[in-house]
Amino acid sequence: MFKKMASEALGLSDIGKIIDPQDFDKTDSDDYVMYEDGEKIYFLIKTKADEYCFTNLAIIHVDGDSAMSSKRTLKRYPYSQYTISGVILETAGKIDLDVEIAFVVGTIPFKIDVQKQQADRLTDLYKSLLRIAENTHENSIIINMANDSLEKAVTVLQNSRTGEVALDDQYSKLTDFGFTWMTSVRNQYHVKDFGDVFEKYINN
Repeated sequence: MFKKMASEALGLSDIGKIIDPQDFDKTDSDDYVMYEDGEKIYFLIKTKADEYCFTNLAIIHVDGDSAMSSKRTLKRYPYSQYTISGVILETAGKIDLDVEIAFVVGTIPFKIDVQKQQADRLTDLYKSLLRIAENTHENSIIINMANDSLEKAVTVLQNSRTGEVALDDQYSKLTDFGFTWMTSVRNQYHVKDFGDVFEKYINN
């Protein structure tokens, strides 16, 4: 009991361990993965109090109050709803016991410490999150450009005057086209599943 209290007081309980794939089913996170929808775990870090589970669809955080409490709060952050940014990897110094990966999900900052001897594996997660952040940023630019283009087309039509075709008929056709076009753009660039990124960078 005293060892647990001392470990938590010194912050050692927060140093996580990367879980091997064959042991994913022994974690709490595994119970909350939507396997029914094709979700798959690619990376999982477990500390005394928390679990950080990275799937192709979301980040699942099993949030513990402390290393000494059994109470857990489940938090799920789908990539389609929460943008990843500010991805940083801090390597270990000579006397450090851990390495740290930091990132922001939406507006929520995360800092996760991992055992120093697992630094190479943490680099794989760093690359994956960095690529997801870059892809999401680039895709958002394309979607915004598509929205701007459609709005400009509507403005031009509203300011036009033609006697051959009724303006409301043109507007209706443009609206139908715009909806179809934007749906296609969104399906292509509003990515929900980043399994291909994890497959590329996670070398289990």
